[in-house]
Amino acid sequence: MSQREPIRVSVVGAGLGATVFHVPLVLSSPDLFTLHSVVERTPPAEMQPEGTIAKKFNVKTKLVNKFENVLSDNAVELVIITTPNSTHYEFAKAALEAGKHGAYRAILLVDKPVTTTYEEAQELGRIATRKNLVLYAFQNRRWDSDYLTLRKVIDQGSLGHITDFVSHYDRYRNFLKGSWKESATAGSGLIYDLGTHLIDQALHLFGRPAKITAFLQNLRGIGEDNIDDNFTILLHYPRTETNPYLLTVTLRGHPLSQRTPQLRYTIRGTKGTFVKYGLDVQEEQLKSLGAGVFEKEWFGREQEEIHGELETVEKEGDNAPLKSRVVSEKGDYRALYRNLGAAIRDGEELKVKWKEAEMVMLIVDLAIVSSREGRTLDVPSV
Repeated sequence: MSQREPIRVSVVGAGLGATVFHVPLVLSSPDLFTLHSVVERTPPAEMQPEGTIAKKFNVKTKLVNKFENVLSDNAVELVIITTPNSTHYEFAKAALEAGKHGAYRAILLVDKPVTTTYEEAQELGRIATRKNLVLYAFQNRRWDSDYLTLRKVIDQGSLGHITDFVSHYDRYRNFLKGSWKESATAGSGLIYDLGTHLIDQALHLFGRPAKITAFLQNLRGIGEDNIDDNFTILLHYPRTETNPYLLTVTLRGHPLSQRTPQLRYTIRGTKGTFVKYGLDVQEEQLKSLGAGVFEKEWFGREQEEIHGELETVEKEGDNAPLKSRVVSEKGDYRALYRNLGAAIRDGEELKVKWKEAEMVMLIVDLAIVSSREGRTLDVPSV
């Protein structure tokens, strides 16, 4: 990327998304970004008068109480929206519409979900295209250590043609945390929270499926009845010219799974199987050390005991399979921000394209309908 002034960033929100991910990522790349301001309507008493971000990270930044003030600030180039799911569409649309005044060139929506419906995501995409603005979905888990590792295994061809892909995001939690994610508002429930990560990874690997079957439940029977805490989503792929076998993708999120470490992936192919336990370590490392963790040599590196297991055969009927441990790739969330910075300054191709974010929301919409109506649905070509 060419040498220019750092991109001036305004972060909208001061909750978990801001404190664990976005602010540390912005602060870790001072050559690319500078934290211009934070929108926080009413900081907690212990965080006043500076605001949560300034006090927590010991940085000087402008505290803004109204989102509208960011939209009219010509100094801001990048707006990061890290607010409750139900507000993403409203804030993003307002920011995109205000972009015609040249106040900034990019919008980054917090990880997932970018909106609460496919229709909303499409509308944001049309506005961004019309105004030639950069619109980026924060799908940081494409840079998880475990996901980068399984992609390498698949790309190397060790498994042959993939026939079965199972992806889990399980945990054990027999209580409610009292979060807005558990309330009866748009964008609540586990499919919006963790499911959108798994859906994005599956689509990134295999593209659009032909059909979908989904089961969404309030398994624990606590909280709002219509807010799911458990999902199983089946994506059905037909035979193709590049894969003569049928492929089934299973995405699961379970709230009462007691296992240490949890199962993450099982991938079966015509030549072998890859199994991976344990979650990417970056989030926990960021929670403990913040922006300073990026400089640690061990950042993003998984412990040896949760490295994946690969078992392959040379030919059908082989009674002597080859077993090996696969060293995990280094996770790197900063790669997303580096790509975003290069896209803003130099027009680099986006690693997470908005059409892909739209497709994630289409799958979410279809999963909800499939579960409610108890049937398998076709996935339309878009």
